[in-house]
Amino acid sequence: MYLNKPNRLKTILIILSGWAVVSVLSACGSTPKEQVKPVNIIYILADDLGYGDLGVYGQEKFATPHIDRLAREGMLFTQHYAGSTVCAPSRSALMTGRHTGQTHVRGNRGMNGGQFPLPTDAVTIPKLLKQAGYVTGAFGKWGLGYPGSTGDPLKQGFDTFFGYNSQTIAHNYYPWELNHDDGVIPLPENEGVAQGLYAPDLIHEKTLDFIRNNRDTAFFLYIPSILPHAELIAPEEYMMRYLEKDAAENPLAYKSGFEPETPYVGIDDPSDPRFKVGGYGSQPYPRAAFAAMVALLDEQVGEILDLLDELGLTENTLVIFTSDNGPHREGGADPFFFNSNGPFQGTKRDLYEGGIRVPMLAKWPAVVQPGSRTDHISAFWDVLPTIVGIAGLEAPSSIDGISFLPTLKGQEQPPHNYLYWEFHEQGGKQAVRKGKWKAIRLNVREGNKSVMLFDLDEDPGETIDLAGTHPAIADELSTLMDQARVEDPEWPFLQAATTP
Repeated sequence: MYLNKPNRLKTILIILSGWAVVSVLSACGSTPKEQVKPVNIIYILADDLGYGDLGVYGQEKFATPHIDRLAREGMLFTQHYAGSTVCAPSRSALMTGRHTGQTHVRGNRGMNGGQFPLPTDAVTIPKLLKQAGYVTGAFGKWGLGYPGSTGDPLKQGFDTFFGYNSQTIAHNYYPWELNHDDGVIPLPENEGVAQGLYAPDLIHEKTLDFIRNNRDTAFFLYIPSILPHAELIAPEEYMMRYLEKDAAENPLAYKSGFEPETPYVGIDDPSDPRFKVGGYGSQPYPRAAFAAMVALLDEQVGEILDLLDELGLTENTLVIFTSDNGPHREGGADPFFFNSNGPFQGTKRDLYEGGIRVPMLAKWPAVVQPGSRTDHISAFWDVLPTIVGIAGLEAPSSIDGISFLPTLKGQEQPPHNYLYWEFHEQGGKQAVRKGKWKAIRLNVREGNKSVMLFDLDEDPGETIDLAGTHPAIADELSTLMDQARVEDPEWPFLQAATTP
């Protein structure tokens, strides 16, 4: 159609304006498109849950259907390792991406009502994620710096924290108070000897609220649960799943589903300075209590997964579940009855596989193949580069970790040259894994330099010491033990063996 002069001029101006917009967008290297929301990340850390304590890892005495769901709908790792064999250094390796020969916190040292703190300049997962616009929250047990210290969770990148700052107080499930951000929340329901409010229940409620409140933004949710660490105690609803009324002489007694039970006598006297301040309470049915605590943890994981479904967040959320070290033997716990360390030797405080190899499950529907399984050898210090890589950030060059994002994607995965651990208690211990070979050195503080050598492919239970038949490999791994670490004056280790 022929346009008169004014209309033709108007049309030409509109066309030129459109070209100008396209030219500007092209010059900026972008075109209009829908904004893609960053991936939500939920990291659930059980406390002292062993490799064999989940159904998908072979547990037969009790069920973990909700955690097992993560395996059906995601990926199961068969060779994942904790940062250490006890709480604080394991968490330090996790948060900083550095193994225990390099990380800032290398032991469970208590101070000022908490633990030895991460320093101000520590590079941590939440600090890095803040750079990518993530909202960060931690709910559970911290253990990396007493309140107000440089290691306080709010000074290490978390926007909010609710739970136990001190891992000592986290021994008790009916505490007098909990920490919330930079304050303390009293729990009058637990005043004195009362047991009115089970702390994991309240922490779980706050955890679910965090997800609801941040459904419209990218979030990093760290859930270091205290379950199923001693003391061994659970609400009656869960205990009764594994107890039944004893029809014998005492009508107030119960019979455990895991007989014979050996009652544990703990600290129940309120005049004892450790009462509800780190001391374990008594438990007549410790096996039933342990199973009940795992059942509660399992249901909490299920409620988190259900909430993600309800809010439409499942597809765009990575959920990782693991444990901080091997199973404990405190407070009446009996890991050998439950085969908690699976096919491995050792428990918490050992550097045998049972003390450091842990379950890990990862669900991310947009990326991870359901029902998949990997034998990739990984460790806690790999979590930082994996998570920051998902957020589109570069991992610091100073870390020891290697991202396992390629494994999650089903792609070719760069392996570690080796993994290293050191443990400062019980005379000092070191361990190195390189491929199928594992070396362990005991009594480091006494000057011992010899190692035991195991072939984990043939002997996952570490029962046959091959150091004498493979001396070259033993020497190689022994040298790695010396080269992997940097001596820290706050955590003297090898120096202790030579200092008069």
